[in-house]
Amino acid sequence: MPGVRTGGAEFDLLCLATRPKPDLTRIRALLHTGIDHPSLTRLAEGHGVRPQLFQSLSDVSWEAVPETERDSLERFRQRHLVRTLTLSGELHRLATAFEGKAIPFVAFKGPALAIALYGDLARREYNDIDVLVPEHRLDDAEDVVAALGYLSGQGDRAFRRAFLAHLRQTAFARADGDAAIDLHWALSGPHVPFPLKTADVWNDLRRISIGDRDIPTIAGANLALLLAGHGTKEVWKLLKWVSDFALMIDRHRDLDWSEIHRRARAQGCGDAILLGCAMTRELLDVAVPGALAGLLAQSDRVHSRALLLAERMRAGQLPSSQGENFSDLGLCDRRLDRIKGTLRLAFTPTPGDYAALKLPPALWGAYYATRPFRLAFKTLAGTG
Repeated sequence: MPGVRTGGAEFDLLCLATRPKPDLTRIRALLHTGIDHPSLTRLAEGHGVRPQLFQSLSDVSWEAVPETERDSLERFRQRHLVRTLTLSGELHRLATAFEGKAIPFVAFKGPALAIALYGDLARREYNDIDVLVPEHRLDDAEDVVAALGYLSGQGDRAFRRAFLAHLRQTAFARADGDAAIDLHWALSGPHVPFPLKTADVWNDLRRISIGDRDIPTIAGANLALLLAGHGTKEVWKLLKWVSDFALMIDRHRDLDWSEIHRRARAQGCGDAILLGCAMTRELLDVAVPGALAGLLAQSDRVHSRALLLAERMRAGQLPSSQGENFSDLGLCDRRLDRIKGTLRLAFTPTPGDYAALKLPPALWGAYYATRPFRLAFKTLAGTG
């Protein structure tokens, strides 16, 4: 986050503001110690937590906040409210269209998560709509999305199937830029495990009201598994994701957290649950669920990872672009799974392979053979 004071009092204040129960007393004290307010606002933007910052500063009556920064956050709040209404309206249109074609779907993240977890469309910052559909209905779902005026910037269907299928999702956007849809058919790529089985999503749907329509979404234990998995997949680099999981813990301590961890461990990624708990404790002072406290205390790997990731967040250090391509391997509890995942990625063609050597579709299968050599050359060139 160039130009932003990422550590120190600004980051501390942001953590206090994004707790499930913001610490208003300490926020007031920090506001009177010489906060760099423009940097604080930009930091909140970078971490996707401006709604929480706005609410906390409003709750302390904007003490010691310059009028320019208050006006800036107020303008964001107004734009954000309009955008959330736009996205919820688009989700309504999408749901109607899917139901018209008898396509099962689940909305998650975006407006659905804002309502399910925060109880308010505008209390969480987001920029798109995420929906999950059955893989065997993917082509039909893409046709519906296209009929609503959305386009994919990731090539035609044949190209996406050849070079992007390992992502298990496709991004679509409206030409006017007002809305975007991420269409998923699984919750992770085939090279890594994930705490929540995609099949388990369909077995336990909850319906939430958005406008005048009931929308199927993920909730309860499944939502805890999803949030921990997503945060770990993205190496917990945004405070927004830590805040989501913290709120999940705080509001749902009655969940069977031992069973949640058992399910994740059975998938080969039990540490994702413990890491989420450790991050919320380290950054937002949220108590670890009692059923998991002993397991977390025994895991040196999780403890050291949490300290490292929290320090990187405080320092504003983002993963390198090369490391980011393999960041989801952190989901793997077992070293063997990480090795298998790395090898699978190494032999899976991507758009970069096509850009480096444009072959006709009939020869696309050759990329499985050329990709390892291209990666090896790229690595050697980078170290030379």
